[in-house]
Amino acid sequence: MRVLTSVVLIAALAGLTAVCAQINIPMIPVPMTMQTFAVLVAGAVLGAWRGTASVLLYLALGAAGLPVLSDGASGIAPFSGATAGYLFAFPLAALLVGWLFGKARGVLAQFGLLIAAHILILTLGAAWLSTDIGLADAIAYGVTPFLIGMAIKSALVVAAAAACRRWVKSEK
Repeated sequence: MRVLTSVVLIAALAGLTAVCAQINIPMIPVPMTMQTFAVLVAGAVLGAWRGTASVLLYLALGAAGLPVLSDGASGIAPFSGATAGYLFAFPLAALLVGWLFGKARGVLAQFGLLIAAHILILTLGAAWLSTDIGLADAIAYGVTPFLIGMAIKSALVVAAAAACRRWVKSEK
C-alpha cells in the first residue's frame, strides 16, 4: 500500500474515532459511546501497525487539546482521570485486533477476538478506575454496564470490517 494511502487511512480512522467518541448512547449508570467500535475497526481494517497508529493519532490529538475524546474532552486530564485506563488500552486493543483479525477464520472467530479486545479495554479501564473507587465499584460502574454494548459493537465491527477490508484491499 502506498505511503500516502496509508497516511490518509490512518487519519480517516482517527477521525472516525473522534466522531464515534461523541456518539452517546444513554445508559444507566454511565453513558456508552461508539469509541471502542472505531478503535477496533481501525485494527481490523488497517492491520496492527496502521490501526495502532490511527488510535495513537486520535489520542495525541486529544492530549494536544483538540476536543476529540468522549464528550469533547481534551488535554492531559483524561489521561490521568477515571477514563485513563480505557484510553491507554485503546492502542493495545487495536494492535491485538490488527494482528489477529485477518488470521481469525470465520465470523465467530472474529467476533470472539473482538470480545477479547473489548475485555482487554474493560479490564485495564476497571483496573485504573479501581485505584479511585475500589474494585467492586469499578466493576459495577466501569465494566458491567458495557457488557451488552460490547457484544453489539463487536458484531458491528465484524460487519463493518468485512465491507471496509474489501474496499481497502481494492485500493492496493
